[in-house]
Amino acid sequence: MTPLGFPSDLQKLSVLMPAYNEAAVIIPSVQETIRTLDGFGIEYEIIVIDDGSHDGTFERIHELRARHGRVIAVKNRENYGKGRALKKGFRSATGDYVVFLDCDLDLHPAQVRHFFEVMRREDVDVVIGSKRHPQSRVAYPWSRKVISSVYFFLVKLLFGLPIRDTQTGLKLFRREVLRRVFHKMLVKRYAFDLEILALAHHFHYRIAQAPVTLRPQRRRDRIRTVDIYHTLWDTLAIFYRMRVLHYYDRISSGRHGG
Repeated sequence: MTPLGFPSDLQKLSVLMPAYNEAAVIIPSVQETIRTLDGFGIEYEIIVIDDGSHDGTFERIHELRARHGRVIAVKNRENYGKGRALKKGFRSATGDYVVFLDCDLDLHPAQVRHFFEVMRREDVDVVIGSKRHPQSRVAYPWSRKVISSVYFFLVKLLFGLPIRDTQTGLKLFRREVLRRVFHKMLVKRYAFDLEILALAHHFHYRIAQAPVTLRPQRRRDRIRTVDIYHTLWDTLAIFYRMRVLHYYDRISSGRHGG
């Protein structure tokens, strides 16, 4: 019997947790995620994707894998970016629902339960965390809020997405959504969140937002000008492929790639 608050068709939840040079935090983060998911009373797996780390992150993940049978270790030879890491992790996923979770746990996995409640209540295929939701509780620098607001305006103008935030790391998907969109995606690093959600919306999947509590676990580096440039460039490239070339409608619907 499915626990209260979770969909009746939930057989297994796959949690995709990308990591890059996270040797210092990966073990406590995964252990906390295990404790949280055990408390849900559902079947699950945690897929940790090492995106080309050089600080021993993968060795720490293997330590966890040896102790916890529900942990799966995946590795990229080089640092390709978070989008590419999530695509690779999805290849190993067997769950019918999939969660993206950042390994720093700025967004605690306990919030996943509420995401499922939003998915059921609003009858949607995707639930994303939104820092801009009126009920969200976030500790975020003023400069990041300004950049987020400007980027939201651009995304709304170009894509008409029914959401106010694309970049928050905690997201919940029905498996079929990722199965359809992942093999069409090209962005590996900067605007991959937008590409996933723009494609999901383009293919008429329903998206809802959920409030989040965000508590940064470490000091954040300033956003670099070069990162803003690459994000804007990727965003415009997605628009060009979607609205001008109609690239996403032309490519075959084969298996997802990585």
